[in-house]
Amino acid sequence: MTSVKENVARSAELTDSESARLDVEVLLGHVLGRERTWLYTWPEYELTAAEQGEFEALLARRKRGEPVAHLTGEREFWSLTLKVDPSTLIPRPDTELLVETALRLCPQSTLHALDLGTGTGAIALALASEKPGWQIVAAEKSEAALVLAEDNRERLGFTNVKVVKSDWFAQLPLQHFSLIVSNPPYIDAADPHLSQGDVRFEPSTALVAERQGLADIEHIAAQAGDFLGEDGWLLVEHGWQQAQAVREIFTAAGYRDVESRKDFSGWERITQGRK
Repeated sequence: MTSVKENVARSAELTDSESARLDVEVLLGHVLGRERTWLYTWPEYELTAAEQGEFEALLARRKRGEPVAHLTGEREFWSLTLKVDPSTLIPRPDTELLVETALRLCPQSTLHALDLGTGTGAIALALASEKPGWQIVAAEKSEAALVLAEDNRERLGFTNVKVVKSDWFAQLPLQHFSLIVSNPPYIDAADPHLSQGDVRFEPSTALVAERQGLADIEHIAAQAGDFLGEDGWLLVEHGWQQAQAVREIFTAAGYRDVESRKDFSGWERITQGRK
């Protein structure tokens, strides 16, 4: 029999992970149905044969590079536990900056908002959790991601979010929103990071855009004006080296008060503009 403490020590086997100990703790907690803090409270607990077998299988898959979120089937975002699968992006802490910025720019208690390319529904559901009076449309073109987003919406009980199928604006009836947010594909197809880490297991359609990663942002900026009400805000997430280019795209498309926001690492990762 192997104890929790002994299994946690096996994080040394995850030589390619930058968060090896955390990975092992999350996998152990998932197998045991416990929070990570429980592992420190009961380090001497010995796993049953079935528990150890499940942990060994998950650890082997993590060694091959599979994302922890895919192994557990969930990821926390904005204190919400979201189901995830390989059909779309795994929500990342960086994207919480988009939610924070939207909430700061739009303090209204009632508002009509649009989340373009919602994926798991992370951004729309995070906004809904903070603003129950908002009406939020979460648009997504992938059928599999649509099912996932609707599953998350229903499980979390947010009745103020409507998940709809649309390739960006293409299938949306013309209407006016006070806020449009998006975390679109923005990685250049030649970026070497696409062959590294978790992104190897995520769909390229949710990651890669033409024109050095800027094509989808250009498309959104060009069309969002038709769907924004007067003084409405457009916010997009982008790569850490793209802020200047995105500001130029927004300005050329006629937006005002164009600014970029820095993440906790000091990189400009969000750009905003007002109609």
